[in-house]
Amino acid sequence: MKWIIVFLFFTITLRTEAQLFFSHEKVNYKQVFVESDDFGSEYLENLEKGLSKIQNDTLRIKVLNDLGYLTHSRNLKKSLSIINRGLEEARRIDNKYWEGRLQVSQGAILLRLDELDWAEMVLKSAIEKIPESESWLLYTNLGYVFERRGNLGEAFDYASKTLKIGEKYGDKKAIAMAYSDMSNLFWKQGKSSIGLEYGLKSIALFKKRNLYDLDYDFTLHVIGNNLIKLNRYEEALAYFQESISIGERYGFYNNLSDTYIALSDLYNQKGDYIAAEKSGLEALKYAELLENDFMIMRSLLSLGKSNNSIGDFSHAIKFLEKSIRVATKDFGDKYYLSLVYLELSKAYEGDKKFAKALEASRTYDALKQIVFTAEADQRISLLQTEMDVSQKENTINLQEARLEKQKMLQIFILTLAGFLVVILGILYVVLVRRKKYNMLLEKQNLEKEHLLKEIHHRVKNNLETISSLLALQTAKIENKEFQSIMEQTQNRVHSIGLIHQKLYQGRDLKTIEMKDFFLNLGEYIIDTFNASMRISLVCDMDTLDLEIDQAIPIGLIVNELLSNSLKYAFPNENKGIIKVSLSEKNSHLLLQVSDNGIGIGDKPEIKGSGFGSQLISLLTKQLDGKMTLISNPGTEIFFEFQIHKAA
Repeated sequence: MKWIIVFLFFTITLRTEAQLFFSHEKVNYKQVFVESDDFGSEYLENLEKGLSKIQNDTLRIKVLNDLGYLTHSRNLKKSLSIINRGLEEARRIDNKYWEGRLQVSQGAILLRLDELDWAEMVLKSAIEKIPESESWLLYTNLGYVFERRGNLGEAFDYASKTLKIGEKYGDKKAIAMAYSDMSNLFWKQGKSSIGLEYGLKSIALFKKRNLYDLDYDFTLHVIGNNLIKLNRYEEALAYFQESISIGERYGFYNNLSDTYIALSDLYNQKGDYIAAEKSGLEALKYAELLENDFMIMRSLLSLGKSNNSIGDFSHAIKFLEKSIRVATKDFGDKYYLSLVYLELSKAYEGDKKFAKALEASRTYDALKQIVFTAEADQRISLLQTEMDVSQKENTINLQEARLEKQKMLQIFILTLAGFLVVILGILYVVLVRRKKYNMLLEKQNLEKEHLLKEIHHRVKNNLETISSLLALQTAKIENKEFQSIMEQTQNRVHSIGLIHQKLYQGRDLKTIEMKDFFLNLGEYIIDTFNASMRISLVCDMDTLDLEIDQAIPIGLIVNELLSNSLKYAFPNENKGIIKVSLSEKNSHLLLQVSDNGIGIGDKPEIKGSGFGSQLISLLTKQLDGKMTLISNPGTEIFFEFQIHKAA
């Protein structure tokens, strides 16, 4: 009996910890909803607890991405915070692939927070960072952005892109998602028969994967919506019940709220108004847990509908007016907002408030016109095309009727046309030659750019060689003072080498992006002093590009100040923070370097051998600048440099 209890305990432990396995210093990650769905609702808590034990940067970022993306089903603000944390780590190690993957997750969360423009910008910026085979989730979320705006045609385009990628790479999940999204879009268009067909195709593919995840759960909900439109209520109810079961198991609050809203509509249509209101309240409960205004306003809309159905117009008005307050004037989804005003118009009319009913009805009409503007434009474009074709056919018929009477005119036109053809031929030859010449120039420019990059590369390599030689020499010096001088010299050489490295790695051979440079330089210097566990570097500034003539002296100044802070500001292995920022204002560069160390006392001077101070002074003069030093608490040093741009 005892071994059975031990076995059961081990089995339960394995199940709840199935996604992360720890063995000594090694961590294995069984990716949730990709390799397994054999875990309970606590899986997010387990992932979050396991993060602190993961030392591998790439694996840690991967887990952060999954944790942040899946947390959006419970808490949107927390999930955005986790994804932003992952983005910081990906950018810190300059991992463009994971930066792109995290931006896809960030976009998915932002669109659910109704930040549609921001979501679109973030998603599009990730396109070049991830391979095509993995880009289907990006296009899926871009489709959701346009769906929320009411632009169903554009949403269909992105669903089609997802389908093509899935078919090209044999990705069943991508194909299933495309079918699911198409099913939802057909439902919104009122084409529920074809919507049901695509939904069933999607669910069949999901079942082949044998992983019942967030998207499988959503597809059950979509099929149920289509079945309601087809008046197949009992079948719809079965799909909704399965969706709720999965949602409760894994804590998919967003899907639970969605499904209870649909259930409320189902019960309203069946005439079971008590069940309809109960479902609406359940939808509101999960929407408030999620802190999702979009779901809250829709839940309130379903409660307004239920109260309208039973003739309780005063309660309906309260729910619907609250729905509008939650939505605010800047609410992105005009489709659902229009439905709120439609129900509010009915409620006001039932409550004998006819003036307000008329006003709500007018707002509904105005919002409806906004939603269907794109469709109206497409229809107008189609009619315009048909008119153009008709006019061309009439013109051809008219020309054929007058052909015999206009032979002389035709000969003249043909002659003129021949002359024009000759001229066009000459122009074509000129353009071809011009194109070849431009291609030659472009080739030469590319060769020069390659040579220039190679020069910067070799300079950087030579500086690295010098740095290595200095390191070898330093290791043989026993005098601590001389050793410190050699290490400082090595850091200065590395600072200049880093400039050249940024030049040949970047797209622009003339400028260096300084924020990334400061972070890399600071990380190197802190590592040199073996202080990475106690000293943090904060670079609170926007991206800023500087030419090499300005970047090198500023880089050397920051190098000296960072070294000085690490040597003197934090004695006795104290912990601390060093801040660096650089900005441009009114044709001046403003550099600030500060620390929260012990300060420099009553004598406002930089400690050290004296050479560093002289070097900073010379470099400041070289840049036509001035320096200001402030102490207590810590040390802050400000520089202001005049910008001299080449004519």
